[in-house]
Amino acid sequence: MMWNLLAKLAQHLPAEIAHQIAVAALHYNLGPRPAQCQSKADLSLRIAGLEFANPLGLAAGFDKNATCFNGAMGLGFAHVEVGTITPKPQPGNPKPRVFRLPEENAVINRYGFNSHGMDRVAENLYATASKRVGILGVNVGANKSSNDPIDDYRQAVAMLAPYADYITLNISSPNTPGLRNLQTKRHLADLLMAGFAGCREAGFEPACRSTGLRQKPIFLKIAPDLQHDDLATIVDSCVETGVSGIIATNTTIGRPTGLNGVHAGEAGGLSGLPLFAASTGILAEVASLSQNRLGLIGVGGVSAGWQAYAKILVGADMVQLYTGLALEGPHLPNRILHELAHMLDADGATRIDEVKGQIVDSTAAIKHALGLYEGLSK
Repeated sequence: MMWNLLAKLAQHLPAEIAHQIAVAALHYNLGPRPAQCQSKADLSLRIAGLEFANPLGLAAGFDKNATCFNGAMGLGFAHVEVGTITPKPQPGNPKPRVFRLPEENAVINRYGFNSHGMDRVAENLYATASKRVGILGVNVGANKSSNDPIDDYRQAVAMLAPYADYITLNISSPNTPGLRNLQTKRHLADLLMAGFAGCREAGFEPACRSTGLRQKPIFLKIAPDLQHDDLATIVDSCVETGVSGIIATNTTIGRPTGLNGVHAGEAGGLSGLPLFAASTGILAEVASLSQNRLGLIGVGGVSAGWQAYAKILVGADMVQLYTGLALEGPHLPNRILHELAHMLDADGATRIDEVKGQIVDSTAAIKHALGLYEGLSK
């Protein structure tokens, strides 16, 4: 009850200030503890050689500098992805740069990879290595002023791979000029090779290879604003080069018709409920193209168990969220995990892999998941 009240009070603060307070609270491990779920479902799973206690993770963008990931895992997340981390420190875009759209359960941000830089983040990760719980992903990107953005990925991976359970190459933020061009066929192979080179400099090999080096899974985070041919190119490149998986999706530069709110016209990436259907559709396309050759993490518009379940139905191994946590508060992860378990029960399943990819059409998957949720709510 107390955490619900605090979450509501936080909505009256400027969005970035509320974010900073939440990060500080989790740094000191403050937050509600998960309650036991009365279900026969086993939410644990294995992906890219890693064992996850459940399929729910905190997306990159919340813990930008790896200062509160242990506290976030204490809320129930099985993994936390920190970052995006750039090689050099940079302040990001001018403030204000994050805006709530409460009427739409949405947020627009144009943070612009504000980062303390890889050296300072590496110090944070080294200092907390012995206290870590759960799976830690490290999300890296390029500096805005870089003369060689692709090499920025090599540098950041080489520095941070020793502290990560997996690495994510973020080439889909809409708030760094030119970054999304790295998703194109012309640049993608070089980008992936740079990520692999950074892994090898750190003494690791991509998780699909077997050369005697320790293995490190690499994921690629993509945009929701891609066409089918672009997605096919990305999937083929990932499979051919040995990427472990794809994270679909980042925020969108699109604006749905009728988007409401005083800040609806702000520039930046839109996240939250308006992104849910589109991001789930992109995820379904990626699942169809990849044919179980890649691990898939679904992101975009998740603030309830049925939304997470819909993404799993179209092919996600795991699901991440961020905006839902910002808008609804720290009780959300535990609630989603309970709802997921009960929806598995209702579908006659006991494990995530029994339902993963069972409904290839995203509209049908969303309808099925919502119907289950409404039935359980009666």
